[in-house]
Amino acid sequence: MSAPTDVPAHSDTALARGDWRDTAREATDLALLGFAVALAALPVLTLAPAVATAGAALHDRSVTGAWPDARTSLARFGRALPAGLAVSAVALAAAALLAADLLALITGRVPGGGPALALTAVVVAVLLGYAGLVAVAVGRTGGRGWRAAARRVARSCPERPGVWAAASGVCALAVVLGVLVTPVAVPILGGYTLAALHALDARRPVPAPEPS
Repeated sequence: MSAPTDVPAHSDTALARGDWRDTAREATDLALLGFAVALAALPVLTLAPAVATAGAALHDRSVTGAWPDARTSLARFGRALPAGLAVSAVALAAAALLAADLLALITGRVPGGGPALALTAVVVAVLLGYAGLVAVAVGRTGGRGWRAAARRVARSCPERPGVWAAASGVCALAVVLGVLVTPVAVPILGGYTLAALHALDARRPVPAPEPS
């Protein structure tokens, strides 16, 4: 029996090549997004606005299939700055305290040994998962509304423990890989991590934008 004449013999190969190219393009876009976040976060306190803007760009990409233009992203970054600076300060202070606690347990300056270290590591991972989901929620509202997003995620996490656990695992893995990889690869890892968090949260209903 002869093969159908309306389907080229090389169609499967062409499809695979196209899928490979799409995957490579998406990976490159996420890497560039990570570098853009790293560049915008260089002043340190602009970390939260940078993450919020990147989250909004990822949300646009998932909804429309296209990335927002540079003017839209810059406008979002500017609108996210006032509240984002305070969020960055709080987040960095909390991260410093948790890091100091972990270091004290690792070096033995605080009693508790392995069990206390394991418990603290779990708490850190859970908090990172919560923070990651808050960043996703802010991205879904155009990069604004941190306080409202924090409240929404605090209510939804107990209702969706699987998503919360998965987000915690993604963030914990990103931290471990961030320590292991070369510094130049950390921004790339950040872009992939933010995309993974958005993928985990993809089934959440899209709320109306709320002012910060």
